[in-house]
Amino acid sequence: MAEITSPDYPGERLVVCKNPLLAEERARKRAELLAATEKELARIAARVQRARSPLRGGAAIGQAVGAVLGQRHMAKHFQISIGDDTFSFAQNPLRIAAEAALDGIYVVRTNLAAEHSDTAATVRAYKSLSSVEHAFRSLKTVDLELRPVFHWTAPRVRAHVLLCMLAYYLQWHMRRSLAPMLFDLAISPRSPAMSSASASAATTSPPSSPPLPAHSTTPSICSGLLPPRRQTDTIAAKLYQWLALKRGQSSG
Repeated sequence: MAEITSPDYPGERLVVCKNPLLAEERARKRAELLAATEKELARIAARVQRARSPLRGGAAIGQAVGAVLGQRHMAKHFQISIGDDTFSFAQNPLRIAAEAALDGIYVVRTNLAAEHSDTAATVRAYKSLSSVEHAFRSLKTVDLELRPVFHWTAPRVRAHVLLCMLAYYLQWHMRRSLAPMLFDLAISPRSPAMSSASASAATTSPPSSPPLPAHSTTPSICSGLLPPRRQTDTIAAKLYQWLALKRGQSSG
């Protein structure tokens, strides 16, 4: 990792990182795309050079070449020469080497000062975005199954977001507390959860007769705690009214 600055991003810190696994994957994919593109261009060259019904005309040849280059976005890596009855191509080693030098490199931008978030903390926060995506999936689908609710005023929107976050906060703490019984080994980026000895053993060789039965938060545990849909709507409506009332009293 390296921290740099750029006049194009005033007031922001730029953290340059390199992932060697990503670099290998991009190099492999580029090599495959170059080979496939070169194979298709060779076929076009053979059509131009054949004696029977050859491909003629710069426009027709250019159209065939453009379709091949546009399919895999490899035009920048080839040098193309097209005439009315000629066609030649070659790889551009300088462009390929310039792109290969950046394989696996990505930049994280932040406007936080270094005393609030150093280089390592900034990268960790970027990588923890997957936890935010998991939280949204948990809210809307597999765990809490919150239905879309349409609000048109700012207080109701804030109240709805608050209730959703409180529900996910409760569910998150339940998962951490019940992790040994649920065999839930998910690790939080801020405070890693310590798995029990039985849960660690279950990841390698699950016992034939576990001391505790494995459960899932969906739906066996939470289904008995959650009220029915209509009752939930009634409770939510009362909470919205209470929040609006408290807001009116505080403003008055």
